[in-house]
This record gives sequence, C-alpha cells and structure tokens, in this order.
Amino acid sequence: MENLNLIETFLEFKELKNIDRPTMMSILEDVFRSTIVKTFGSDENFDIIINIDKGDFEIWRNREVVKDKDIEDPNRQIGLKEARKIDPDCDIGEEVTDELKFSSFGRRSILALRQNLTAKIMELEKDNIYNKYKDRIGEIVSGEVYQIWKREILILDDEGNELIIPKTEQIPTDFFKKGDTLRAVVIKVDMRNNTPLIILSRTSPAFLERLFELEVPEIFDGLITIKKIVRVPGERAKVAVESYDDRIDPVGACVGVKGSRIHGIVRELRNENIDVINFTPNIQLYIQRALSPAKINSIKLDDSNQRCEVFLNPDQVSLAIGKGGLNIKLAGQLTGYEIDVYREIDDDDEDVDLDEFADEIESWILDELKAIGCDTAKSVLDLSVEDLVKRTDLEEETIKDVVKILKSEFE
Repeated sequence: MENLNLIETFLEFKELKNIDRPTMMSILEDVFRSTIVKTFGSDENFDIIINIDKGDFEIWRNREVVKDKDIEDPNRQIGLKEARKIDPDCDIGEEVTDELKFSSFGRRSILALRQNLTAKIMELEKDNIYNKYKDRIGEIVSGEVYQIWKREILILDDEGNELIIPKTEQIPTDFFKKGDTLRAVVIKVDMRNNTPLIILSRTSPAFLERLFELEVPEIFDGLITIKKIVRVPGERAKVAVESYDDRIDPVGACVGVKGSRIHGIVRELRNENIDVINFTPNIQLYIQRALSPAKINSIKLDDSNQRCEVFLNPDQVSLAIGKGGLNIKLAGQLTGYEIDVYREIDDDDEDVDLDEFADEIESWILDELKAIGCDTAKSVLDLSVEDLVKRTDLEEETIKDVVKILKSEFE
C-alpha cells in the first residue's frame, strides 16, 4: 500500500507538470537509492525495479552467503541458515537475492522519501521553466492577468507558469483587469531564490518588431528586414525597413492596403503613432525620411561629430520637431545624428537672429524658444502667445514681454 501511494503521488506530479517517463524513472530511483544509503550505508548491492504503468516498484538486495559466525556486514552478507530460507539450494560463497519490503524502512524514512521526492520534482519543474523561457527571450508570449499590483502585474501562461511585467515595462496607457489576456515579449529570465523569474515587456522595441513579424508575412519570411526601431511607448515610433527584392515596396507591405496591417499593431500599442521609413545608406536621404512628414530644403552634415543642420521653410519647422519634440528626437535616435533645425528665410525678408536680443532677453528664455525651432524674431512672432505657452515652459507674462521686445525691432 505504501508503494502504491508513493507512485500515485508521483503520477499526480507527472500529469500536472508534464514530466517525461525517463526523467520520472530517474528521479524515483535517485530518491530510493538516497533512502537506502541513509538506512544501510550503501546502495551498491541493491537493484530497484520500477513499473510506472502499474504504479508499483520493487527493491531487491544481493548478499553473499557466509557462515553464520563470519558475518561482518549484515547489509552485504547473510548467514547460511538465513540464506537457505530464501534459497534452499544456496551454499557458502554464492549470492542470494531477497526483496526488501518498503514498509521495513519505517514511517519516518517513508515520509522523508516523499518529501524528498516532492522537492526534487519541484526543483526539476523550476529548471524546466527556466530553460524553456531562457530559450524564448525575444519572443512574444500570451497569458492571463492573474494579479495586479502597484509596481507589476502577475500573468499565468497556458501551463500555469508565473510571468511578471513590471510597471516600467508597461505602456503608460495600458489598462488591464484580472482575467484579461495580455501579450508581451520575454526580455529577461533569472533565477531568484532558486525560483525562475520571467520578465515581460510591452515597451521594448523587440515587442514592436515581433508584432510586425506577426502581421507582415514578408518580414517573417525574410523578404523585408527591419533595420532599426526606436520608440517612445504609447506615443510614437519609427521603424526603418529594407527590402532586398526591388519588386517589393517595404513601406507599403508593412502598412498594408488602407493601413490594414499596421492598424492591428497600432491598436495593440494603445494607438502609438508608427512611422515606417524606407532605409537607405544615403545618410542625407535617411535623415530626410526620418524627419517625415516635414519637407526638408537642405541638410548640412558634420560626420565627425555625428551632427547635422537641417534647413526648412518656417511652416515645416513644427512638423519636423513634432509634438513634444518627439519627431526630431526619434529621428535623431534612428539615424544616429544629433539634428539641429533651422528656418530658411528669403534674403529680401528682413529678420533678426534671437541671439541679437541677448542684452534684453535672458539666455535661458532664448534657449527655450530655440528648443521649439524658433531661432529668429519673426519665427517667434509667427506663433500666437497661446501656442508659445503650450510648446514651451515659459509663463504667459514672460512670453508677452518677449513678443513686445521683438515687435519693437520692426517698428
């Protein structure tokens, strides 16, 4: 009965944890041999036969037959009189084998064995989870939201394994409730206190890359390559793509007919604005495409310092900079160049550089205006006071004073 209970315990774990048969056999034998060593000092003369299908096992001990008075090690030797009870035909110097009933180990040993068995199975399961997810770093996984805390969300995968997505790896506009299905990319797998810790992310560029692979067959098949992705999660992203087949338009393939392919990605990323750009080794053209939708007049490169000066018509500056400066920031990250934006003014159009007002306007105020692309007096005056308040950190009164000073220059 003890045998049956023990095997049933193991079978429950096998069904729950999906442990393969050879591993199951190995664990059982290791646990039994460990118990035998503790009880008898050695397991070298023991044979263990396990029948998983029937839920049974047998332990057989092999001992040398010696004269009753010559017994030195009862575990390895047996007296002739006792041996002939097992095999009537045995003689001194021969070996006899008898079955060792598990109940003879005692309740304590049986309890310890069960605990050891449980511990080994749990340890194996942890190793299996760790190895499984270690090989899946960079892949998208799905799971059900099980618990929501202030700093992280606990997710259960299809097998009931626990996954974590920290607050820092969630899109700012993400909102989940218990029972929701969540998709994210595996970015880190660690062992903490002998327990696997699987970290997911929805803000990683890898998550966006995997989503493109799911939605765009040409990327999955390798016909289109994603060269680089930069993003501000939940706000805006830029994706540079390249096709090695001239017959395939990489941007068109990624966007799809009427945006059919990219719409699913945008929804998954909480309406993140995604710009798909055709990659080119021509850095000037690459920067021009990266600053889309702004139209560039000319670009001056400083390759040694990885900087460039971009000249645009006044009405294109705000497009190049983008809301909150995101467009120019992401364009710089995508191309690897620090981009400075300048308005191009016609020669016959009188204007004054903002630096000319350094005696009347404090330098930090001028810097705030330059940061939004206003580097001349008229570029500031072209914007309303309300727009300037929204786009800078300046107070309305400060802006009114600046506008007054600039206007007086043209009166």
